[in-house]
Amino acid sequence: MSVEGELQATVAAMVQKGKGILAADESLPTITKRFAAVSVEANEENRRAYRTLLLTTPQLGEFVSGVILFEETLGQKAGDGVPLPEVAHRQGIVPGVKVDKGKIPLANAPGDEVTQGLDGLAQRLDAYKAQGARFAKWREVYLISEHNPTPLGVEANAEMLARYAAVCQQQGIVPIVEPEVLLDGDHSLQRCAEVTEVVLHAVFHALHRHHVVLEWMLLKPSMVVSGKDHPHQADAEEVARATITVLRRTVPAAVPSLNFLSGGQTPEQATANLNAMNALFPQMPWELSFSYGRALQEPALKTWRGKPENTEAAQRALHFRAKLNGAARDGRYRPEMEQGG
Repeated sequence: MSVEGELQATVAAMVQKGKGILAADESLPTITKRFAAVSVEANEENRRAYRTLLLTTPQLGEFVSGVILFEETLGQKAGDGVPLPEVAHRQGIVPGVKVDKGKIPLANAPGDEVTQGLDGLAQRLDAYKAQGARFAKWREVYLISEHNPTPLGVEANAEMLARYAAVCQQQGIVPIVEPEVLLDGDHSLQRCAEVTEVVLHAVFHALHRHHVVLEWMLLKPSMVVSGKDHPHQADAEEVARATITVLRRTVPAAVPSLNFLSGGQTPEQATANLNAMNALFPQMPWELSFSYGRALQEPALKTWRGKPENTEAAQRALHFRAKLNGAARDGRYRPEMEQGG
């Protein structure tokens, strides 16, 4: 199959009605912190066991079309010896991989950060592809403060995302482009909207400069929300209207799907906000979907707590959360559905 054919086939498999993406790509420091919260040691065997639990959840493929894996997970196997990417594939879930190498301070832009990992990316992608990965993900973050993000921070991060996406497509790997405007801070909904609009404009200008084919990528944006320390926390309808306003101004219709990150929202908030967008704005040019990490996994992790005897209950919790977000994909979620688990 040609590179173009590979990219098209992967996008078609990932962008399906009623389905979204599970983000299970926590770095070692992040999963150590998540495991510590439930008193589980973050050793390699526990990480393998937990991610096996996620990927072997019965019928997860009903609501999840793709899974973002950490590099380590690509080389791990389930208890029966089947490689974990193949476990996902057998569920009809496309395996992908986080390829960035984490963020560092951006020189001459105090308060801004930039992500590393471009060196050797093409070679790494070839190796990941051989292990079963069909898409990749790269995250840049933007802190909102009185002075941030700076113009330099906006441009540098956009350039990194575009360079990464171009390399991915050249290797036959679909890029997920993730510009995350952080929830941290006391900024208003309006301030978040202003920053998000500037960020997305810059990202798509950079993607255009680097000849990235928009039909063969997915965008993983943050929702427009109030800073977590702001006295007024916007409700789901306010979030939906502000987010869609910004997206209409910045994201070309050629992008097939916008798979929102949850970014520190509770599972219930993330589902309600996604639902409001699809309920209020059913005729958008893109699919409005999810690519949640903690907002999908948190109930499962709290149920599991590192104990094999809790595996089935944890899988039920994950499937239930995925089902609710499947409903939110077309505006059918209702808060009373939370009692059905």
